[in-house]
Amino acid sequence: MRHARWIAVLAALAVVTAACGNTTNEETTDAPDATTTEETDDTEETDDTEETDDTEVTEETEAADGDAVNLRWRTRPDNQAEIDVYQSVSDSIDEAWAEATLEYEPGGTETAAYQDALRTEIAGGTAPDVFWIPGTDIADFANRGLILDLREVADGNDSYAGDDAYYEGPMELLTYDPESQASGESLWGLPRDVSTFALYLNLDLIAEAGAPDPRELADNGEWNWDTFREVGQAVSELGDEIYGFGMNNWWANPGIWINSAGGSFFNEDRTACALDSDEAVLGLEYMTGLYQDQLAVPYGEDSQPPYEAGQVGMQLTGRWSTPAYRAIEDFEWDVVNIPEGPAGAVNWTFWGAYVVNANTEHPEQAFDLITRLTDGETQGQIAELGANIPSRTDDPDTIDTFLTFTPPENNQAFIDGLNSSVPEGPLWEGDWPGFDTIMAPAIEGVVAGSQSLDDFQATICEQLDPTFD
Repeated sequence: MRHARWIAVLAALAVVTAACGNTTNEETTDAPDATTTEETDDTEETDDTEETDDTEVTEETEAADGDAVNLRWRTRPDNQAEIDVYQSVSDSIDEAWAEATLEYEPGGTETAAYQDALRTEIAGGTAPDVFWIPGTDIADFANRGLILDLREVADGNDSYAGDDAYYEGPMELLTYDPESQASGESLWGLPRDVSTFALYLNLDLIAEAGAPDPRELADNGEWNWDTFREVGQAVSELGDEIYGFGMNNWWANPGIWINSAGGSFFNEDRTACALDSDEAVLGLEYMTGLYQDQLAVPYGEDSQPPYEAGQVGMQLTGRWSTPAYRAIEDFEWDVVNIPEGPAGAVNWTFWGAYVVNANTEHPEQAFDLITRLTDGETQGQIAELGANIPSRTDDPDTIDTFLTFTPPENNQAFIDGLNSSVPEGPLWEGDWPGFDTIMAPAIEGVVAGSQSLDDFQATICEQLDPTFD
């Protein structure tokens, strides 16, 4: 299977890079873990062009040298702590870069509505010059002509480290040419980071429940679907407001159980639906049982607030949640890799990319910005603050350094996840937003009990296959 090939590639990279590793998404993967569609309060304006005594740049100076341009850039933050990280990065680059002045703007929503807003703004001429999008959306933005193919610009930019400076999995997808159907010819952006899922543990709740420590179970090779459920059951029995498990409602979360059961969203060449396989249905059956037996935060509710409040024993989320959780003082916490299912602990490799607005007036400077946003120093700064794992592979010390960025103590869990993971990827031969729009409510119906697993298996691919036309 193609997924197996991706897993082998990522595992090989993990060895070559000194035991290497990393996340995205995202975000995912971008990242990507909150489930509400409410606007956040994280859109306050910042003035990145404010003059300082050390780097004073006047309008007259800019007009005289003709070099400085104004660039706006955007990410989709998961929380205020992550906003602060990227504002700090923007300020540092802005201070050191005479050719441009930067304005960082956090996206106002943490869901797919972020991408919808960008599509609308690009059409209306109000989108930023540079923005981050999840790996799943690269093909959609490229096929719609919303982002630039940067290959020619990159070839003329001396600061570009080259395609092989980044993880091969994301770069193979980012360099895909839909006309030739081959990788390496285009360049749609540069990966900001990579990531995997982990279970964030409330060690106090687990100990109070008398359940075994999942980290010890993992070390002993005993961390699997059965022992995961046993720990969740024990924690849930502590009280009505206590949950053994929590995860948010977006595509990657049910995908974990599907992948670990040996299933997949797509067929081998990603040109058709595969959610009707017995393996995919087995994964959904296991996941659904966690909710029907009331072991989990109700599906569709944001599991981050109750986890932070000390009410959830194990929360499934990515590295992007770490900045917020480092503020936790009321209970001891750490992370562990996802439990093994019938096919093993098949994680996701989340990633997202900085891309350039097709309508930018400054493509060269915009590309220069994304090289700065993904250089080793900047990625190290972000990784140290906890938001993600660097996407660069050209420094053999990258992962060794990442492991020192605590808490959590068990950072190795994220690296282990990379060794058996499926890359988050765009559907170059299909419509990912359309696919997800159909898949998500179908899975919600199964969890809610309004659709049986038999009906899901019989009808889901008939609904989804037209998104590949």
